[in-house]
Parts: sequence; C-alpha cells; structure tokens
Amino acid sequence: MTKPNMRPARPDFSSGPCAKRPGWTPEVLKDAATGRSHRSKLGKKKIVEAVDRTRAILGIPADHRIAIVPASDTGAVEMALWSLLGARPVDMLTWESFGEGWVTDVVKQLKLKDTRTLKAPYGQIADLKAVDWTHDVVFTWNGTTSGAKVPNGDWIADNREGLAICDATSAVFAMDLPWAKLDVVTWSWQKVMGGEGAHGMLVLSPRAIQRLESYSPPWPMPKIFRLTSGGKFSEAIFKGDTINTPSMLCVEDAIDGLKWGESVGGLKGLMARSEANLGVLEKFVAQRDWIGFLATDKAVRSNTSVCLVFTKLPADKQAAAAKKMADLLETEKAGYDVGSYRDAPPGLRIWCGATVEKSDLEALLPWLDWAYSEIEAEHGKA
Repeated sequence: MTKPNMRPARPDFSSGPCAKRPGWTPEVLKDAATGRSHRSKLGKKKIVEAVDRTRAILGIPADHRIAIVPASDTGAVEMALWSLLGARPVDMLTWESFGEGWVTDVVKQLKLKDTRTLKAPYGQIADLKAVDWTHDVVFTWNGTTSGAKVPNGDWIADNREGLAICDATSAVFAMDLPWAKLDVVTWSWQKVMGGEGAHGMLVLSPRAIQRLESYSPPWPMPKIFRLTSGGKFSEAIFKGDTINTPSMLCVEDAIDGLKWGESVGGLKGLMARSEANLGVLEKFVAQRDWIGFLATDKAVRSNTSVCLVFTKLPADKQAAAAKKMADLLETEKAGYDVGSYRDAPPGLRIWCGATVEKSDLEALLPWLDWAYSEIEAEHGKA
C-alpha cells in the first residue's frame, strides 16, 4: 500500500497533555500576570476569572465550591481522599489504571480496612448496581486508559448517605456530568480543554463541606492537602487564595481555553465536537476487520480517550505491532502519541476531545491503514 499524500494539519492525538485548541499560539499568553504575585489584585482577578468561567460553562451549582489546586488531577483526587475518607466504609470502583491507583491510595497508603473493590477488565466498567450508597464511593467517570466510561448518572442514589467522589479528568467538558449527584469532582486543565499540566481543579458539594467540618482524619495531613483550618472549611481557597503558587502563564492559558469553549457553543458545543470525532473512528472501525474498540459496548465507550485493539493479529504479536504503528505514525508526522497506555492491553489510544479537529482525524485514517499494511507485511514475512 502506498503512503497517503496528505497529513493532519495538527497530528496531536495525545491523551494528555492534549491538543491545544484550534488556532492557539503563544501570543494568547501576552496578557498573563507574569512577574506578579498570585495574591495581587491582578493575579487574584485572573484566578477568579478562570474559576467563574469554569462554573458558567459547566453549569456547576452556585452552592458548590471550586478551587485550583496543586499537582494536576492526581493532586486533586488525593486531596479529596486524604481529607474525606475514613468516616464511612468505602466502595472503590476500578476498570483502568488510574482507578486502580486510587485503590492503592486507599487500601495501601491510607490503610482503610472497611473497603470493597468493584473491578472490571479494561474496556468494561464495574457492576454499578452493586454499589452500596451507605458507603463513600470513589470512581473515575471516564477510564482514560481503557476507553470505557459510565453511561450516565442514573446509578448514583439521590438519597445516598455516603459521598460520590468522582475523578472526571478525561470526561469534564466532553460529557454531561450530573453535578447534583456528585459530591467531589476533580480534573486537570491538560485534558479536554488542552491546557497546561500541573494544576488540578476540585469541586466540592455542600455535603462534602459538611464532611470536612464534621470529621477529622486520624492521619497526618500534608499542607497541600489541608482544606480546613481549626475545624472550619477554608473558604478562601475556593475564592482565589490558592494553597500554593500557581503558574500565572497556565492560568492565562486556561482562561484562553475557556473563552474558546464559550465561542464554540459552551458545554453542548464541546460535547458535540467530541462526539463527532468519535463518530469518525466508529465509521472507520465498522468498515475494517483488522481493528476494533477495546470498549465493545457503545453505551460505555469513551468519546475522548478512544482505545483500539488489533483484531486479527495473534496475542503475542500485538504489543510489538502497537509500538511499531505508533513509531511509524510519528516518524511520518501523521499522528503523535497514539500508543496505548503502558498498563492497558496493547493497541492504539486516540484522543477525540473537543480541541481535536474532525478533519485531522479524517486525515489520520488513511495512515492507520498504511501503517497496518506495513505491519501485516512484516508479520507475513515472519
């Protein structure tokens, strides 16, 4: 098979950090509050703007608090786990590597004894009907490394006694989250909005705040995890006084991404762009017998971190094939960072979030065919 003669204008298909928004250049950072304290009037104004635009686009209720926190989504999740867990039994839901990491945090680091782990293999999700809502429940909305997501929030009890703690880093801005059913939501700027890494977002419901003020964990609390002072909720953290110093360049970049999100129709527009991108790959897969989705059930198939597997190659050839395909696409500047995550089944992982242009995905597809033909020819010789 001959090489295609067209390449994606932006071959950036990484699942994090993800593609910048269309039209982005470093020029958008010219008004950043660089050289200024994040506690100055200008610095704080920028931080509050990022938070307020986030609330508006996502429709986060007015009684939910939003903060910018250290260490990306990982920092935001661990801040919640360390601060809130231990008051009740815990159900841990896991179907991919990051969810498994939260299990390690809870069971091996916090050493909570009264826990249950509800697990599913990559490409599937745990049994949501088995969740006990008298427990606190920790789960990822979208499995970044497995391409499987929860289909909706219907399974989350309105009259739950425990907290719903949701790692939504590859879901928020691309999927419709039921904020009233979620007590803790975390994500990072580097995913759907294509922002820079190292900063996390933390959203707390009134129920989560009540837990913070009524329960004190028995373990030492690092400074960057502390959400209370003297037993009272640290309101200032959620009004622009960040726990530690954020990058004002990253804050400016986040604001730029949010403005772009508003320009394409807000949340509905962002979701539509991501769903259209998934549709490009679904059409491609339907017309070929050598590739398939890791998440075979469309109801739980991610529309952001889309994971693909080789359906015709022997199992012992798949890891080498996935590496070779990723290397071929990068060498040809046709697609960057499309290999599956290291802990996931071998295959491809192609980001389909809103900042990716549908036309770039369409330009990638002939290259997938070409790269597979190269692998198939090599496999035939072997």
